[in-house]
Amino acid sequence: MTDPAVERDAAEADSAFSHPPVEPDATAAYGEHPDQVVDFYAPRADAAAGSAPLVVLLHGGAWRAPYDRIHVTPLADFLARQGFAVANVEYRRGSSLPHQGSEGPVAGRWPETFDDVAAAMDALPGLAGEALPQADVRRIVVTGHSAGGHLALWAAARHVLPVGSPWRLPSAPHLRGVVALAPIADFTVAEELGVCGGASAQLLGGTSEFWEVRLPHADPAALLPTSIATALVQGRDDIVVPEAVAEAYVAAAAQAGELVGLTLLDGVGHFPLIDPAADACAVVSEEIAQLAW
Repeated sequence: MTDPAVERDAAEADSAFSHPPVEPDATAAYGEHPDQVVDFYAPRADAAAGSAPLVVLLHGGAWRAPYDRIHVTPLADFLARQGFAVANVEYRRGSSLPHQGSEGPVAGRWPETFDDVAAAMDALPGLAGEALPQADVRRIVVTGHSAGGHLALWAAARHVLPVGSPWRLPSAPHLRGVVALAPIADFTVAEELGVCGGASAQLLGGTSEFWEVRLPHADPAALLPTSIATALVQGRDDIVVPEAVAEAYVAAAAQAGELVGLTLLDGVGHFPLIDPAADACAVVSEEIAQLAW
């Protein structure tokens, strides 16, 4: 007998991925690798006048190669129609070939995935200034879905990385805030729940030795407090990245003395958060607007 939750998740995924890709208004490179690029979407003329906040979008897909930025181009277009300037960031992901001992593609690359997100974030104000003059780089909100939600939280926490980390910033990044969508926000809880087939452990190298050494450099739940306004949006019926992962991050933030917003959506799974046809996507836009404007 088919599990109704699995059927619902599949239907939501089909809806989210049914939209045709939307071509960007401009593309710029932040490095020499083909994946080191950013697509820019200008705020639509009928939705915004003058400069617009810049939303940096980091796509999900368990940090695995088959999933690239194309699947969130409808979301980028949706946000542009709400009046935002949007930067859709690509980054290097895991191999398309199975990892030893696993059945699917490898999740992420160490350190390249983190190298790229750090480099993209550092380059974005300059790139946006040239490619998208409507973007107000003084008002940047970072958002991301699933694995991209992890990267969004991580990008906002680089100033609290361990001393000696190559990605550490000397002070907090100039961000209005972070809106993380069903993020893989607590690696320990994610691994306990088997999120995305153990993707968090694969991202860190796949062995217990790598896990212990690299976790403090990668896990958002270990990088608190950030003093950056942070909001999480989570579907209560998410079976891909369950609610418990977001709740663990919020609890870790509270223990560190930081208040993190958590919006829980009833009857919503993993994919409506990036589906322009879903009501949940409007909630995402509103959460971003509350930080950006």
